[in-house]
Amino acid sequence: MNPDSKFRLESDLLGERQIPADKLYGVQTLRGIENFQISRFRLDQYPLFINGLAYTKWGAAIANHAHGLLTDEQYNAIVATCKEILEGKHHDQFPVDMIQGGAGTTTNMNANEVICNRALQIMGHEAGEYKYLQPNDHVNCSQSTNDAYPTAIHLGLYATHLALRPHLEELIASLRKKSAEFAHILKMGRTQLEDAVPMSLGQTFGGFAAILEEELAYLDFAAKQFLTINMGATAIGTGICSEPGYAEACIKATADITGWDIKLTEDLVGATSDTSVMIGYSSALKRIAVKLNKIGNDIRLLASGPRCGLHEINVPAMQPGSSIMPGKVNPVIPEVLSQVCYKVIGNDLTVTMAGDAAQMELNAMEPVMAQCCFESCDLLMNGMDTFRTLCVDGITANEDVCRDYIRNSIGIVTALNPVIGYKNSTKIAKEAMETGRGVYDLVLEHGILSKEDLDTILSPENMIKPVNLQHIKPLK
Repeated sequence: MNPDSKFRLESDLLGERQIPADKLYGVQTLRGIENFQISRFRLDQYPLFINGLAYTKWGAAIANHAHGLLTDEQYNAIVATCKEILEGKHHDQFPVDMIQGGAGTTTNMNANEVICNRALQIMGHEAGEYKYLQPNDHVNCSQSTNDAYPTAIHLGLYATHLALRPHLEELIASLRKKSAEFAHILKMGRTQLEDAVPMSLGQTFGGFAAILEEELAYLDFAAKQFLTINMGATAIGTGICSEPGYAEACIKATADITGWDIKLTEDLVGATSDTSVMIGYSSALKRIAVKLNKIGNDIRLLASGPRCGLHEINVPAMQPGSSIMPGKVNPVIPEVLSQVCYKVIGNDLTVTMAGDAAQMELNAMEPVMAQCCFESCDLLMNGMDTFRTLCVDGITANEDVCRDYIRNSIGIVTALNPVIGYKNSTKIAKEAMETGRGVYDLVLEHGILSKEDLDTILSPENMIKPVNLQHIKPLK
């Protein structure tokens, strides 16, 4: 190549192409860029996936070097490049669309070419001087896209899981804090959007925290499956083009590099077409999304109003709510959370359908599965942080409103049911609905209970937990 040229010439089985001289990627990446202009989701948007590729190539290089398939110079240059990538360098050299045909071959070759050309530079050569180091023969040695690509996905998604988990924990902690803050405030619980029985506002937020907290173990279990990988499977799981013992050496090397408990799958043939680990993790993300959406919707209902809704809580006012209605403020943060959740739920459907598309010894639809999983994680991290910092942390309670609902509610008659019986309770509830009068006054008027006993039953501490009331007897 002429040193003054802006391009270098590379070739593959389809012919020769000019590659910009300042690019580390090569001809196969260029073809992928041209062929797959599908979405706005590019590989360089997912740095942890790129790191997964670097871990994969580094582990393979260690195993190949141990088997005498790489010279010391080649090995050292490949490892040095992988370390640079893990430091955040060269990520702009991964411009391929995440959604692509070829079962991930474009992404695998993008990694092979970038690592090869940067390694060549470290060795003192020019990018494209493949007689010293070659993308397929050396960086991709003992590998196929069909084991290197899913392994990189697994490692990238496990790293993403480790990044996501603290965001969920922080939201849970914020909800727990509100639970403690609102523990003394009594409010009406509701079932089917109708008045039910009293509870504390703290119990409401404690419930929100609890249903998310139980997802941590489920999410961890699903993520742990990413640490079982199929390196050494090569094309279809038979290990063709790899040395005996390579798979085990590669697994050990990758585990040592990452510090993770990485294991080799028991059956490489079965694993090479099986994408159930991504399906499982996507499902775990969907479970979280469904619960987050419920929490966001409940908060919108509790904050509805301010004059003609429930108005039991206030959410922070973030922006004017209307271009035509003066003074209107909308719950924009719970609303955007819901949209995040819908997208995660939709991504899960895509992952499920793509997972169902496995045929024979491979699933060619892995790229869209990977894109959906990485995107869902990013959406949830951003969505949970936004919801926590711009909504939950700033929620305040309208204690007077909550207290008035309790006083005027017919639902408190349920608390009397164990003492005065279902028949008397129904009679009081019916009369209260017909007359608009309060349950408290009607019970006293009918002489069913003494004021002292009625106050005991309806005390806040006795209405929000199991209580033994057998010592209280109705007067009639």
